[in-house]
Amino acid sequence: MHQPPSPKRGSETPESEKVPFLLVKGIREAILDEVFKPGARLTEAELAEKFEVSRSPVREALLALEKEGTIIMSPYKGAIVKPLSPEEVLDIAELRLALISLAVKPAHRHLAPADFDHAYDLAKRMTRTKSGREAFECNRLFWDIIFKKAERPILWETFWQLDDRMTRYYPPLLERYPTPETRPRQHEALIEIYRKGKIAEAFQAFKRIYLKMVDGLIDHLNSREVDELAR
Repeated sequence: MHQPPSPKRGSETPESEKVPFLLVKGIREAILDEVFKPGARLTEAELAEKFEVSRSPVREALLALEKEGTIIMSPYKGAIVKPLSPEEVLDIAELRLALISLAVKPAHRHLAPADFDHAYDLAKRMTRTKSGREAFECNRLFWDIIFKKAERPILWETFWQLDDRMTRYYPPLLERYPTPETRPRQHEALIEIYRKGKIAEAFQAFKRIYLKMVDGLIDHLNSREVDELAR
């Protein structure tokens, strides 16, 4: 359902313009905006009314979100936004790092100064924003620059899938790092070194800061779980 952009062919309707795809995007944005929180129940009737569509594309969108790991479908409870999991965060982080390590070297030779400038601007926006949706969108555009230039489409598609699965974690991530002063700057560190041609050093700088951020998010999720159990 969700994959990197591809050229439109003839009169074919692009995937990104199909109703189920737009519903997936709308539900994901609602999760980023905390309209739908982890554990929240999503009914076909309510979603159809909210997005002004029939139940058929809603059902298709929910199946796509289940496949990517964003929601859970139950025969008795219907669909719920998948609860947060520290173990999932770590698994996704390690897979993302593996994919990034495979993309940065082949991408570098194709990146123009304007690409580095654009990526750095997106990194700055991620540091400043208070919006989970904007953070998600800037992060996606940031990595699109690198994975597109790497010319490794399977890596790019796999990275997108992991990125989609991370949707639920953006609100708690901003909760853990609420201000520009507290927010890790792994994207900025990567570009500052990467644009000098020091590829391995840039990746290691990114990895160090990124894993520290992941550890902070995991600690935050564990603390929230303890607090909820104590209530």
